[in-house]
Amino acid sequence: MIRVLLVHDTYLLRAALAACIGREPDLEVSSASWQRAVTTSRTQLPDVCVVDMDSHDPEGSRVLRELSARCCVGGGTSALLALASAERPGTLRRAFEERALGYLSKNASPDRLVEGIRRVAKGEQYIDESLGFGFLAASEIPLTKRELSVLSLAAEGASIGEIARSLHLSNGTVRNYLAAITRKTGARNRVDAIRISRGAGWV
Repeated sequence: MIRVLLVHDTYLLRAALAACIGREPDLEVSSASWQRAVTTSRTQLPDVCVVDMDSHDPEGSRVLRELSARCCVGGGTSALLALASAERPGTLRRAFEERALGYLSKNASPDRLVEGIRRVAKGEQYIDESLGFGFLAASEIPLTKRELSVLSLAAEGASIGEIARSLHLSNGTVRNYLAAITRKTGARNRVDAIRISRGAGWV
């Protein structure tokens, strides 16, 4: 039996998807929102975590790291199966950085999802061919990890001073990062940079 945790912020969608794939005799499926994902993983001990990457939860990166650590197959390989779209390459990049083993288009059929779960549970890599363009775009994300950290905090409404304290930087350094982010994204200002970055799934 493969224990599966489905992580999605929309209750109706995750409940319907869990019910659909839960009909498979070898899959035992539970579901949770991003906010409840870590707590649920501690009680359900899933073999595979299927994660909808289109979440704006401010704790998303931390949650993904903990799920990655908890859902492991042979050799400590992370048994994450990321649900993503080629149009938002930043979500693919985040999943890759957390060592996800599977990548499935959100437009794929339930049968493909079941196939991906079984493959990942065996420790095999599973990549939806329709995400090829997204992976190419993900390799060209113009912002560094530090710049993404600054931008993520700015997107949550943090002031320059709050960002500086959170990341142990000076106010001037934060301003320099924000100026670089605006330039690299081709944005008009900080708000526009946040809009562009959210649209691409970088934050």
